Amino acid sequence: MSQPTENTVPTVTLNNGVEIPQLGFGVFQIPPAETQRVVEDALEAGYRHIDTAAAYRNEAGVGAALAASGIRREELFITTKLRNGEQGEASDAFNRSRDALGLDYLDLYLIHWPVPSQGLFTGAWKEMEKFYADKSIRAIGVSNFLSDHLDTLLAASEIVPAVNQIEIHPTFQQQDLAANNRSLGIAVEAYSPLGQGADLTAAPVEALAGKYGATPAQVVLAWHLAQGTIVIPKSSDSTRMRENLAAVSLTLTPAEVDEVSALESGGRIGADPAVAAFTQM
Repeated sequence: MSQPTENTVPTVTLNNGVEIPQLGFGVFQIPPAETQRVVEDALEAGYRHIDTAAAYRNEAGVGAALAASGIRREELFITTKLRNGEQGEASDAFNRSRDALGLDYLDLYLIHWPVPSQGLFTGAWKEMEKFYADKSIRAIGVSNFLSDHLDTLLAASEIVPAVNQIEIHPTFQQQDLAANNRSLGIAVEAYSPLGQGADLTAAPVEALAGKYGATPAQVVLAWHLAQGTIVIPKSSDSTRMRENLAAVSLTLTPAEVDEVSALESGGRIGADPAVAAFTQM
């Protein structure tokens, strides 16, 4: 498979008409001191969708890389997220993130976790709706929201989230939640799309990699893409970045998608959104 250009990465049209590149680049757990270099490498490889969060403490590094790249702002899609401990001050938190990134507007802003024990996410959403209305954010969404959290949010809001970013990989697919999201017009975005590497050694994945002369990561990413899921794999290695991006050139058959889907085991890696209550401060 040849290395794709940015123009070959498919897009997903969100419920407000905004288009998001379906394969982006995540910076979770990339140390702040390394972030600018890593993101510059990702942009050089062809990524135009970058996903960060206030809790990652590397927004400034992302912003520095964007500024150094010389890439036109309208060619970029930048996502960041509201820290759990700042849901009660969402407006100030948004402005801090925008300043750290050095941007006039954000493409997507997410509530990072619902933290239902706080009871603050609906108030935070109302503040985000204001920033959306004044065009400081092109789309607003959530992350780690289960169906009951979405029900609560929708009952108290005017805008349906554009995206729900949740843990999805072959051994933990959250199929019912994803289907519910899509029925509501909410795009599904997968974090930890490779199961943090654990799903890459599964026999069906390795067999398909051998069949297509692809990497196991490309197979798993192609599995996500085939289902319309947005993915944000992370790597600090420029060769692997390019390999991951080349997954857009791999098309699995429906039967092959089913083979990978059969790996479901209920193996959650991250925290359970029903009870997660860390502040991320």
